[in-house]
Amino acid sequence: MNRRAPTLEDVAREAGVSRATVSRVVNGIRNVDPEIQELVRGAIERTGYAPNRAARSLVTRRAETVALVVSGAGGASADGGSDGFTTPVFADPFFGRVVSGIVGFLRPRSMHPVLMFADSAEARQEVLTYLRQGRADGALVVSTAADDPLPALLADARLPAVLFARPSRPVPLSYVDLAHRDGGRLAAEHLLARGCRRPATVCGPLDVAASQERLAGFRDTLARHGHPYVPVAEGGFTLDSGLAAMSDLLDRHPDTDGVFAANDLMAQGACQILLERGRRVPEDVAVVGFDDSSIALTCRPRLTTIRQPVEEMAAEMARLLDEHIHGARTDATSVVFDPHLVLRDSA
Repeated sequence: MNRRAPTLEDVAREAGVSRATVSRVVNGIRNVDPEIQELVRGAIERTGYAPNRAARSLVTRRAETVALVVSGAGGASADGGSDGFTTPVFADPFFGRVVSGIVGFLRPRSMHPVLMFADSAEARQEVLTYLRQGRADGALVVSTAADDPLPALLADARLPAVLFARPSRPVPLSYVDLAHRDGGRLAAEHLLARGCRRPATVCGPLDVAASQERLAGFRDTLARHGHPYVPVAEGGFTLDSGLAAMSDLLDRHPDTDGVFAANDLMAQGACQILLERGRRVPEDVAVVGFDDSSIALTCRPRLTTIRQPVEEMAAEMARLLDEHIHGARTDATSVVFDPHLVLRDSA
């Protein structure tokens, strides 16, 4: 004999409150005393009650999902598929940290992310249609290209959206970012404090605002300390590009004694090339990365790096979107986090 599913009435009896109070808690209505909310949640857990999502959506007029959009201006593979776009995304630990932060915020609120890729004009229109149809309550956007048109499209359509990183072209959307220039400054100051006299950098793609800011902070700080010229090799935030850029730097500037790589994957590549060329890290060449990702711990030697609190930034993205969805925030805002130097073995 099948046991009947617990109902709102069962939860109300267990919690000692009215059915209406339980309904308000289940539907996320905010004018319920926090102690009562905890009481009801405890009763839900004990009874095993599971809300009917379809019925709840009719009441709240919300989908209880948000679109997590990885967006770029292009990147489809030669055969017309999207592997050329998605493969680098999944290979970079940065994206996993973003997802972790978003899910950590959404899960306790019974909301769920839907992953979408917007790597073409057609895919961007699909995202807009998905949101306009109410299949997601808003969008969390991680752009991979400086000229990405999606933020402007979302703003023009007046759809709830929050961006990871300040857009290259100003749009009236909320965003979360890092003080990247300060990160470059911290890297330069640390290499100088170690006594490095011929520092160089493996920068990120120069069409990306974050790369430009990290490079500017590094250069400006060195200039203030009597280093008017800083050798630069451009990378693509990948391990292979770090290998190639470090090889290029050593070919052009074999006396380099300190390197700032604009992310940990490129720093790992730099360490590998230095060791292959017979340079000890950090005794001969000190290396500083950026991000403080899992790569920083698995790299040998372990990376000294500039921490970007990606999980906290992603959770803040989700929090801002939640405020926009529920009307608690109507104007666009920005939240900028501070980077921090994390000392390990490479510098």
